[in-house]
Amino acid sequence: MKKKSASQSAFFNFRVLLASVFCLAGVLIALLGSGAFSDASAQATANNSASAQQFGQTTVIHALHSDLSLPLREQPLIWPPMEAEHEANLNPKIPNQHQDGADPVIQSSFWRRMINTPTIPGPLLNWAGIAYPGVSCNCAPPDPNGEVGKTQYLQMVNEGLQVFDKTSGTSVFGPVAITSIWSGFGGACQSSGNGDPIVVYDQLADRWIISQFATPSGASVPQDECIAISQTGDATGAWYRYDFHLTSNFLDYPKLGVWPDGYYMSANVFNTLGTSFLGPQPFVFDRVKMLVGDPTATSQTPGIIGGSGESPFLPADLDGILPPPVGDPNHYVEFPQGSPLVYKIRAYHVDFTTPANSTFTLEASVPAASFTALCPSTRNCVPQLGTSSGLDAIGDRMMFRNPYRRFSDGHESLLDNYTVSANSVAGIRWIELRRTQPGNWGIFQESTYQPDSTWRWMGSLGSDNQGNIALGFSASSSSINPQIRYAGRLATDPLNTLSGEQHLFDGTGSQSGTSNRWGDYTDITVDPADDCTFYYTNEYYTTTASFNWRTRIGYFKFTGCTAPQEGTAHFVVTACNGGAPISNASVSIDSRPYGATLSNGTYDAILTPGSHTYSVLKTGVGSQNGNFNITNGQTTNVNVCLGANPSPTPTATSTPTPMATATATATATATATATATPIATFTPISTATATATATFTPTPTVPPSPTPTATATATATATATPTPTPTPAITLSARGYLVNGKRRADLTWSGATSTNVDIYRNGTRIVTTTNNGLYTDRIGGRGHGSFTYQVCNAGTNACSNQATVTF
Repeated sequence: MKKKSASQSAFFNFRVLLASVFCLAGVLIALLGSGAFSDASAQATANNSASAQQFGQTTVIHALHSDLSLPLREQPLIWPPMEAEHEANLNPKIPNQHQDGADPVIQSSFWRRMINTPTIPGPLLNWAGIAYPGVSCNCAPPDPNGEVGKTQYLQMVNEGLQVFDKTSGTSVFGPVAITSIWSGFGGACQSSGNGDPIVVYDQLADRWIISQFATPSGASVPQDECIAISQTGDATGAWYRYDFHLTSNFLDYPKLGVWPDGYYMSANVFNTLGTSFLGPQPFVFDRVKMLVGDPTATSQTPGIIGGSGESPFLPADLDGILPPPVGDPNHYVEFPQGSPLVYKIRAYHVDFTTPANSTFTLEASVPAASFTALCPSTRNCVPQLGTSSGLDAIGDRMMFRNPYRRFSDGHESLLDNYTVSANSVAGIRWIELRRTQPGNWGIFQESTYQPDSTWRWMGSLGSDNQGNIALGFSASSSSINPQIRYAGRLATDPLNTLSGEQHLFDGTGSQSGTSNRWGDYTDITVDPADDCTFYYTNEYYTTTASFNWRTRIGYFKFTGCTAPQEGTAHFVVTACNGGAPISNASVSIDSRPYGATLSNGTYDAILTPGSHTYSVLKTGVGSQNGNFNITNGQTTNVNVCLGANPSPTPTATSTPTPMATATATATATATATATATPIATFTPISTATATATATFTPTPTVPPSPTPTATATATATATATPTPTPTPAITLSARGYLVNGKRRADLTWSGATSTNVDIYRNGTRIVTTTNNGLYTDRIGGRGHGSFTYQVCNAGTNACSNQATVTF
């Protein structure tokens, strides 16, 4: 983690004090001007005690506050840094309860020689990421991590972010402070974000999720988690923002994982002094609601697990095109512990409807190979060239991430790594857990990568769709500066071996000081577009210094890896009555939550070829179920309408001649039973004269013999209204915000053709106003709520799309 401490007194001087005064004054003025200061603080104070409810063993935590931001590219941007440089607070160490033992799974000398003939390819491209001072942080370590999406790569460090074009490495946006996303939000997320940032990409929904912890007013340590979900697949756009007050203790080292039913998180919890480890704690956040910005989205937790004697764990993070089995819980993997040594795999099943049914249970205890702990009593551990200052190896926990992948042959995989002492240097223990249904998790591969006398640590592990594995890490020794490297193996290589190593980028300096901190984590992820290309980010130094870190991003792929067979389901969701696009409709596919529609009513899902089912729902509007087929390499349109179906209009088959100018004669013969007077119903649909003949059998009062038959002929002439002209396309957008704590919404639209327009809020017309493209709805009131707007040409049903603001 990164946060200030009393140890910063060595850096404290009048210049720092003056800068701090100006910084705090600026923040105060901004908060007072927006009206967010008093309102957000009052809300946090009022809700801290009321934001949690107990249901059996589950605690349900309500968000202190949520909203929708302006597009990030339009937010007030915080840059450059205003703080003086400072060291990070020491990331509290987990109590060492490990019993050392000989490592039986270090790669053999034969496979050490294979390092000279690597099967893993070199980098295709690498480029500079965010550099020190780290965007408003001026701190170390940077905590580098990043994710790759359809077209972008988003990198985060303490306390900044930057968006790149994923192919060229060109900066698309930033770097800016993470606080920029929280501008105008109020509370701890806006003013007291402390770092430990994480970004993950939800490829089921094509959304980004970012988080960092924050210190609420009156507290001395991070206790809140600030989570934002992008409104679209563009990381520079708008974000749904949430502040969850999760604990009254010290929430440290939070890590996220994507799963169909939730965003799962782990944290290491300490007392507020950071001197006592209380245990690991899991959390889950309501993914379905957060994808649409629902202010009622909650978090759940079973509390601290096992106490101070329990090891830290990580939640599973979904990779690949195949989601887990329906109803499958998230799988947390725990750092090995006990005697005999085991990996505990825990299943977190969440029920957001009935929280008392949520469970966090021990799923499996898998035997682990013994090892020797690396530097359990010191942070001055990993040697570097040119300095006596060593680097912290953080060998007491699993390293980010715990990627989950399901393969087409039916097996599932979890990949994890941590750092151990191997032949008197740092090596990386990596494992692959596998499960085949029906069955439970077991070790498929387990090995310690230590091919020579170089120290390797700070790993991150992933696999592509063919099962090839890549491990990114830092490398250093007394004869080299810290370097960024990666190793890997083909799925066809002998088990328990990494068959080659490459250099992503070699640093030319070492780190001195900064409490020996390095990392605290790195991140390797896989491109969702081809499911082959690995992206990796880590830190390095160009010159030996106390504060001068740099970060690098690069990508590579195994030769012969090809994208899986897939197609696109293109959902178009509209109102049954009028055809207006419906945004924020939740889409489930094959009984799993997938994503939500955008403002234009569309949502794209990448799926395997074959037959699929769907369910589309928007609360208060309607739902629809159906099925469709996916063909490899093609897009299937899935048209869905929600709400009351309009009355069907009679139609006739005709030539393309416009109906308003056509003349037609239609004759229809029907047989009907009548009690007395025959009735014939005829509805003309054009300016035509039509003749209809009806044949019927009257019901007699006395059974006749034979039954008489009567024939009646009716002639009708009518002039119908010509086919109306197409409804004009009105495009509407809405932005909600607070003024002195009162709710307002700015509406902007284009495409309306009448002099005046009708404005509807939640289906009720609230005003008829001039068609000037702008209106402010002073909703008033305080607290949470969602408001859906439409703009229509006055007195008509020619209306815009629906736009929703959430408070």
